[in-house]
Parts: sequence; C-alpha cells; structure tokens
Amino acid sequence: MKDLYNYSLLPHNTFGMDVQAARFVEYTSVAELIAFLRDNKEELSFLLHIGGGSNLLFTQDYKGVVLHSAIKDYYIVKETETEVDICVGAGVVWDDFVAYTVSKGWYGAENLSHIPGEVGASAVQNIGAYGVEAKDLIVEVDTVAVADGSIRHFTNEECRYAYRDSIFKKELKGQYIVTHVTYRLSKQPVYHLEYGNIRAELEKEQGELSLEQLRRVIIRIRTAKLPDPKVMGNAGSFFMNPVIPVSQFEELKRSYSDLPSYPAAEGWVKVPAGWLIDRCGWKGKTMGRAGVHSKQALVLVNCGGATGCEVIRLSQAIVDSVKEKFGIAIHPEVNFI
Repeated sequence: MKDLYNYSLLPHNTFGMDVQAARFVEYTSVAELIAFLRDNKEELSFLLHIGGGSNLLFTQDYKGVVLHSAIKDYYIVKETETEVDICVGAGVVWDDFVAYTVSKGWYGAENLSHIPGEVGASAVQNIGAYGVEAKDLIVEVDTVAVADGSIRHFTNEECRYAYRDSIFKKELKGQYIVTHVTYRLSKQPVYHLEYGNIRAELEKEQGELSLEQLRRVIIRIRTAKLPDPKVMGNAGSFFMNPVIPVSQFEELKRSYSDLPSYPAAEGWVKVPAGWLIDRCGWKGKTMGRAGVHSKQALVLVNCGGATGCEVIRLSQAIVDSVKEKFGIAIHPEVNFI
C-alpha cells in the first residue's frame, strides 16, 4: 500500500491541474482498504476516492485524504454457452477491460471503447457512449462502507441507474467505495450500430463485421473528436446531454430544423449538448487559459496553465448562453472538487 504526504495529483486528473493532496493512499486489496478505514477514522470526514481522474476538475489543493484503488484482478463468476459474468477490480483501466472482452470474443462493452477512467468509476458514473451504458452490462457492484469497513453487494436494481447517474452519486454519495464490478457479456453476436456515425465509418472498413473491427471504428471516431489529455488537458464530455419534453423539442424544431434528438422516456427526448453549444458559437473559443475544443464543442480544454476556476467560469458562461438561446438548462458531467 502506498501512503504519501503532500502528493501531486497531476498524474491523477486528465484536466492537468497541478494540485496536491495532503495525503494520498493507494491500496491493492479489499483487506488493505478495510484496514485503512478502520485505522484512520479521524480522517474519514475529509476523504476523496478517485479513479483515473477523468471526470474531476480540481479547483485547489485537497486538504484531506485522497484514496485510489490498485485492485486489478479479473475472475469469471459464472459462464454458460451464451453468456459470461466476469468480476473486475475497480482499479483496472476501463479500456484495458474492454480490450480484454473483445480479445475473448465477448459482446457488449465494445461501444464503450477508449473511454478514459477505471472500472470502479463505470459503476458510479454509469458511463456510456454510442447507445450503450455501463448499466446495460452490470450485474453486481461490490463495495466497502466508509463508516465501518463492512462489505456490501449492490445488485443492478439497487444501484438505481439513470443517465450518468447512480445511487452512489446521490443518496449514498461518499458512503461506499467500489472494489469490484461484475459484468454480464454475451458470447453471441450482439451489435449496437445505430448511434452517431458508426455505420458510415464501418462502410470504410473491409471484411465481415467483427468485434475487433467495431472497436477499431469506435476508437477512430472518438480519437477524431476528442483531444488526447496527455497533449491538451480535458475530461472528455464536459456536459450531460439534456433531456427535454417532446413539446419543447417540437417547438424548437420549428426554428432549428436540424436539431438532432434521441429517444428518452415517454414524452421526453434527449438533445446533444454539443450541438447546442456549437450553435451558440462556442466551438474553438477561449476564455483566459480555458477553451472549447475546436472539433467538439462538448469538450472543454486546458489550453495551458488553466486553473480549475477558469474552467468553471467558462462552463458557466456556456450554460448561461445555452439557456438564453434555447431555454434549455445543461449541467456539467464533471465533478468540481
């Protein structure tokens, strides 16, 4: 177990904020995590658990304890002729897990290729892309209670998943730490090709459709739109796509005939936040040292030396302009720390 003081969090956040944690603890097993929680009760009131830092925006040094999982085991829980349930450590890099499933010929996770972060965050954030969400795959989430170190298993239903949301972000926020996630994958071909421009990109490929081919296409699409955090700090999609009433969408459609939409709950539709932000003229614009990516308006970037507060000021200006132009409230997907 690592236990470090005045530790730079620069390697642990994709926005590239050079802030420090007063204490940084990285554990490699459930037993180490439980021992830490039970031996450090006085420090648990100011505790932050992070994954890959791809959904965080630090605005200042963190004066408490930052915890990070290095649990990286895989094991099969159950397997049939058609399905496999695999339990994965929370510290496994998400895209490494997706690559593993593809190499095994297991279907379900390939549309989530190239999403930054770690497995534990997938269960908290309900990550999603190209018509697939983590909740579609998750069977069970194993956790440890911060208060007493007890172990609790959450079923998919108990996690109360919704769009980029779960019980771990609301009612139980900060109360449980994810240690393992069990996913159910199919051994039979099941593809999701209707979202975005997947089919158009697949047409450029040769040969019969395969998991490897689809993963390659998804990575190509994402790479073309999203900047590399190692080159330009960012957290991927900064805002969630808003869900609005059908009546509001139809009214907006009269003025903006090319406004895209995707099905949501009955009586509601999801509209792309990136499209709204682009139509407000933000793509490629900067405010101080923070900016909007020139290829994807949904992505805010650190142009070099930006502070978290600069990024927040830019995001609020974008929120205000979208509200003024379209009457739609958009909300950050990124967590401000």
